[in-house]
Amino acid sequence: MNHPLIIHVDMDAFFTSVEQNDNPSLRGRPVMVGGALRRGVVAAASYEARQYGVRSAMPASLARRLCPEGHFLPSRMARYREVSEQIFEIFSVYSETVEGISVDEAFIDASHLGLETVAEIERLGRRLKQHIAASTGLTASVGLSHNKLLAKIASDYDKPDGLVYIAPDQVERLLNPLPIRQLPGIGPRTAEKLRSSGILTIGQIRGSELDLLEDILGDSALEIREKAAGMDSRPVKSDRVRRSVSQETTFDENQTSLAELAPHIERQAGQVSAKLIDKGLWAKAVNIKLRSSGFSTITRTQALGEPTQQAEVIAEVATHLLAEWARWRPSFALRLFGVGVALGSPRPESAG
Repeated sequence: MNHPLIIHVDMDAFFTSVEQNDNPSLRGRPVMVGGALRRGVVAAASYEARQYGVRSAMPASLARRLCPEGHFLPSRMARYREVSEQIFEIFSVYSETVEGISVDEAFIDASHLGLETVAEIERLGRRLKQHIAASTGLTASVGLSHNKLLAKIASDYDKPDGLVYIAPDQVERLLNPLPIRQLPGIGPRTAEKLRSSGILTIGQIRGSELDLLEDILGDSALEIREKAAGMDSRPVKSDRVRRSVSQETTFDENQTSLAELAPHIERQAGQVSAKLIDKGLWAKAVNIKLRSSGFSTITRTQALGEPTQQAEVIAEVATHLLAEWARWRPSFALRLFGVGVALGSPRPESAG
């Protein structure tokens, strides 16, 4: 019998990774989003900044003392949401059942794929990670297992840029030695109660008598012990409304002319059109995405006079947007190009 296959994707240091990707001069440097004002609070810290002890929700004044050479940037939520849309569009390629937890984190139910072997499942995880990296330039940690709890533990197990599959017969071996704080739902206060009773690992929770745990944890004892055994019956709830459809290509060699890009526009517009028709969706605007050889990312958008599903219309508008962008650039080199659409309602006469 096939087990369910649940994927948990958690983007690595998402806000700061977007900033480093958009501005390559920041790569490898400690970056903080938020805290630009001395009385502010750090919203996110890059892995380089975390090595100095900087953490999210830390007062900016303390972060500056810990990391005086750090780069403090204002939050760009519109940009983070834009990249989030691209990532969630990728998720929808693998399953229609996607549960967004935040702008950079989601569960995906891939049970319908019918994968059975470890090799097949890990290959799916690698393909998803590569898809995200090729489209956005960002890394993700991916966990796979037969329920949401274990998929979440798996994605946290080897961050950043991790890929971990917890097979049903490996749950006890992998979970038992983990510190209790790695069990979702155990916060600092609960952890302190458990530690004061000599319980330091998930395996010790699993092996404890329920009466003992009830004395320590009260009404939550049974739920926590079930979690420690890797038990979780929660379904993945598809609660996200799709707002865009897109198709992108990362080139083996940089594209340097409009003529080189023309066949890609035609093909991508056709793919986007096919998705719209298949899902009964309509485009209200067309956008293009360009990433230069220097890894800077540019987007351009044009609203449509009326909603469309036609590949020819999408291609024509995308070609116009590209030509307008290239008009002031006699030479360019693109490593990625994408065509997308923002979704709207169909024309009134199309209804019914």
